[in-house]
Amino acid sequence: MRPGYALYNHRFAAFSARSAATTAAEIAHLIAGRTSALVAAMFFALVLAAQAQESVEEAAWSEPTLPSSEPAPSTQAAPLPSAPESLPSTSAEPLPSSSAPLPSSEEAFPPSSDPWSSSTNYTTAQTSVIGSPAAGGPYGGFSTKNIAVGEPSSQPRRFYYGLQFTVRGVWDDNIFLTHTDKTSDYYFAIEPQLTLGFGDIQGRSRSYLRLDYMPSAILFVNHSDEDAFNQLIHLEGGYNSGRLRLSLIQDVVLLESANLNSFIDTTGLWANTDASGPTRMNIFTTRATAQYDLTGKLFLQAEFNSPTYFYPDHISDYTVSGGLYIYYSWLPKVSVGVGGTFGYNWVDEPTPDQAFEQVNLRLNYEVTAKVGLYASGGVEFRQFDGNRDTYNTPVFEVGLTYYPFDGSTFTLAAGRRIYNSGFEPGQDFANTYVVGRFQQRLFHRLYFGLAGGYENSDYFAADDNVNATRQDDYWFIEPSLDVLITRWLSAGVYYLHREDSSNVDFFSFDDNQVGVRATVRF
Repeated sequence: MRPGYALYNHRFAAFSARSAATTAAEIAHLIAGRTSALVAAMFFALVLAAQAQESVEEAAWSEPTLPSSEPAPSTQAAPLPSAPESLPSTSAEPLPSSSAPLPSSEEAFPPSSDPWSSSTNYTTAQTSVIGSPAAGGPYGGFSTKNIAVGEPSSQPRRFYYGLQFTVRGVWDDNIFLTHTDKTSDYYFAIEPQLTLGFGDIQGRSRSYLRLDYMPSAILFVNHSDEDAFNQLIHLEGGYNSGRLRLSLIQDVVLLESANLNSFIDTTGLWANTDASGPTRMNIFTTRATAQYDLTGKLFLQAEFNSPTYFYPDHISDYTVSGGLYIYYSWLPKVSVGVGGTFGYNWVDEPTPDQAFEQVNLRLNYEVTAKVGLYASGGVEFRQFDGNRDTYNTPVFEVGLTYYPFDGSTFTLAAGRRIYNSGFEPGQDFANTYVVGRFQQRLFHRLYFGLAGGYENSDYFAADDNVNATRQDDYWFIEPSLDVLITRWLSAGVYYLHREDSSNVDFFSFDDNQVGVRATVRF
């Protein structure tokens, strides 16, 4: 598995020099990067102009639940296979008095309305009360690994803001994720988070803008040279003119560690098994969609995706892809779609550049108010510059959310995608995963959480001259217990065990962490 996000460096670092044709492709790559930034700026300007013309009721001086990073699926709107991808969020209220009633579970730990959204990317029942987007999953902002837990609750407001401050103290028995000679240490994590929203960020039926920013400082007690500073940035906007709906999402994740952190997972459930030990990496993901209603039951959806995985000292890659899907609202709560995606993948030497195509079927099924299902599946055909034959493989994403009882939430996600290896020259890997989360409110103030996941990384050659035999099996489990002390203060404890079994011993490891955390909301 690849690291989630790394640090500093610009988005489009120059790739290794090749032939004249490759150089031309790199120049096109740079131009495309600047063009996407210009398109993003124009898009958000259009959203602001449209928003200014809308008549929106003045908001009460309180804050609603903030949604996840992508629109909630509906029978008239095709769900995005993302990320995911958020945990708690609730209204900002006056400080509680002795006579103030305790908050409900929805107020205390309300979640995202997009349960399998990215991205993110996996987390426990954290006690943040201002919602965080499910963005910045390990493979970009639309990974279904970033499923969230909780129960959706919100009402429309014109302006949203949220500020929270989380501190964690953790004992880790293998800070370098090594196979032998494990090193333990204590560290402190300082994680403030700012959320700003404008417009209809909950229902996304009108124009909206949203910004989330979370820096994270990791400070070791005995190994200060391993201190890390991570940054996660999520920017999202949408515009709805009736028959036409537009959305644009930009994620920037800068990380120097072996964990794949996201807004909804700061404890590091997923590790960078592709690299194993602590590794710097930057991920930049741009995603845009345009949906147009042809009839009352038929609509088109066009998609654009551009993820960049940049290693300062290893193999980086850059991808541009586009897709077109047609959907049919088969039943009031069921929509089905079919279409294709095509793209091109530039990779640093010695791994060759690659082109790919996908044919996919999609399904969105809102079974009941308590059960929702999203599924996408198909086949990918990947070609390589050189003598390597076409590589054909299934790809899919599945998300399920279930609210069985009051205060209970269960989410499940699974998927399979292809990625370039940053550490195995001339190799890609097929990543197949399943992850689930459960959260239960106990005794009104206590919240029990349980997260678990498994993934398999199967490496294959991207060039005829390479013999790829590596396979990794990674799994984790994390129980947690959190208590809501007041409406603005919560605290909790968690235990994390994660383990990678690789047929290359160097990449195998097991790791145990015990942590305590406290969150203050303003």
